[in-house]
Amino acid sequence: MLVGLVFVTAAIFAFPNLFDEDQGFLPEYRINLGLDLQGGSYLLLSVDMDAVIEERLENTAEAIRTEMRQSRIGITGLEATTEAVMFNLRKADDTEAANQILATLVGNDIEIDRTENRFTLAFTSDGISRLTTATVGQAIEIVRNRIDETGTKEPIIQRQGSDRILIQLPGVDDPEAIKRLLGRTARLGFQLVDTSRSALEAQSSGRIPPGSEILPASDGSGELYLLRKRVLISGDMLDDARPGFGQNNDPVVNFTLNSTGGARFGKVTGQNIGRPFAIVLDDKVISAPVIRGQIFSNGQISGNFSIEETDELSLLLRAGALPAPLNVLEERSVGPGLGSDSIAAGKIAAVIGMIGVVIFVVASYGVYGVIATIALAFNMVMIIASLSLLQATLTLPGIAGIVLTMGMAVDANVLIFERIREELKKGRTTVKSVTAGFSQATTTIVDANLTTLFAVLFLYLLGSGPIKGFSVTLGLGVITSMFTAILVTRMMVSLWINFSRPKQLVL
Repeated sequence: MLVGLVFVTAAIFAFPNLFDEDQGFLPEYRINLGLDLQGGSYLLLSVDMDAVIEERLENTAEAIRTEMRQSRIGITGLEATTEAVMFNLRKADDTEAANQILATLVGNDIEIDRTENRFTLAFTSDGISRLTTATVGQAIEIVRNRIDETGTKEPIIQRQGSDRILIQLPGVDDPEAIKRLLGRTARLGFQLVDTSRSALEAQSSGRIPPGSEILPASDGSGELYLLRKRVLISGDMLDDARPGFGQNNDPVVNFTLNSTGGARFGKVTGQNIGRPFAIVLDDKVISAPVIRGQIFSNGQISGNFSIEETDELSLLLRAGALPAPLNVLEERSVGPGLGSDSIAAGKIAAVIGMIGVVIFVVASYGVYGVIATIALAFNMVMIIASLSLLQATLTLPGIAGIVLTMGMAVDANVLIFERIREELKKGRTTVKSVTAGFSQATTTIVDANLTTLFAVLFLYLLGSGPIKGFSVTLGLGVITSMFTAILVTRMMVSLWINFSRPKQLVL
């Protein structure tokens, strides 16, 4: 009963792999083909850590300016370079108070060096290492969110080295679209416009007000905006973003803020009615509308978008902003021709391997070899069903694991049949020989397969990519081969003996 139930269930989950499209009466689970079989895109990206460090130092400098001003401590020459933040104290008497402020602003990742009234703040080597680890980890999660939004099945996204990300996208034949998707940081912010002077005046005179910056418009018009550097509402406060249409039927992005963002948005818009409020994306101003009234959790981003641009922008905002720019180091497109060749070669190897195994067991054990062949076919159905149910990605090493499993699956049957032969030579009856053969061989089968399973477990835990694919198929094959050898083969041998009732068992 158990064997029949398992076989029917396995057949139901394995059968959909015979069709290219989903059938209404069958489960939608199907084995996914990997990059080496299906073709697709391969990208190797590097995380621009120099930009991250520079941004952190600029934020630290801005925080120092604000805190020192509030504490009425005079400083001069405050500047942030790509390596450090530097400033001078006006009065030596303020040294202790300045040290206390700096201690609250920076953690263990930044060291403070003082020479008389000159302060220098820079990242330590351990601080850079921790920052790199955290930034790359966050970037991987954002990349995964963005790619998942596109509907790509079974992408491989993993860290390579200290600051690189490897991406494999089976079935994706347009790497440019993925590069566009990953090439934008999508850092959204809402900043007040500095109305003390025009951006053109500040740029021409070279006197940008402290705490302000000049950013260009996103439409390429050349228009410049003078904005306060402080980001009042950031993209991480977004709860949702969806494409839509504005009052003039123009494409826009409608967004919803979370509770924290909504409260802050309401406070900022309520206190600044009549002032222009810029919407900034990746250091470019999309628009700078004037605040007409208090706004809370819902808003709209407009800026001469096309429908495709609003779709892409809303996807980027939902997935979140990248913590750093990503640079493409290597790009490869794997054509489907290579995948077809690999699949054909795998099929030929599997067929040849199965034929060789079948010839061996049938020639060696006759009727019992036929029973072992049926158990082997059942084993293959169970492997395919398991891979389908797990939504596993099948790669060329995975096919190698399946081919290897076919040879290993017969080992258990060989052990059982040889043990039965030994019992028959001792003069035992047919039933006693079969019973003793299965019971005594089971311990050996379990021990041998457990050893293989431990090896498979370590391959999966310590390996990556193709090694994991090989370990998954081999591990499933070991488990299913134990089931078919111990239960299925025994059931069929017992049924054959009860049905034919041979006077003498020949093996």
